[in-house]
Amino acid sequence: MTDTLSAPDSRRPWSRRTRLGVDLAFAVPLFLSGIAWLAFDWIYAFGLEVWAAQGDEARIDAASLAHMERLRTLLIALLVPAVLAGIFRARWTVIAHLLIALLAGGALTAAQNEWDSDHDLPTATCVRYSANC
Repeated sequence: MTDTLSAPDSRRPWSRRTRLGVDLAFAVPLFLSGIAWLAFDWIYAFGLEVWAAQGDEARIDAASLAHMERLRTLLIALLVPAVLAGIFRARWTVIAHLLIALLAGGALTAAQNEWDSDHDLPTATCVRYSANC
């Protein structure tokens, strides 16, 4: 009688898929909290600071730069758990994080484009320095 040893149960996170209930238990609250954070930051942190600036361009610029930095931080904070969820093969958590990351990336791109359009350098009309123009 020969006894064959069965393969040891692999404990690697990528060896089997995360159960659906556990995956959804992480995906839904994280998705809702990410959306709530984006809305809260846009309305209260950025919007109220611009409103409180009362037209002071320096304060509005500072609020815009702080808002863009918070969006960059959120993007990193969303992509790191998305990679970890991908390693653990939690499909819905990855999808939820990537959807919020796309939304945050679009908001960051819009904010940067608005910043660039508001702070364009004046175009030079005179190319030659000795043209007395």
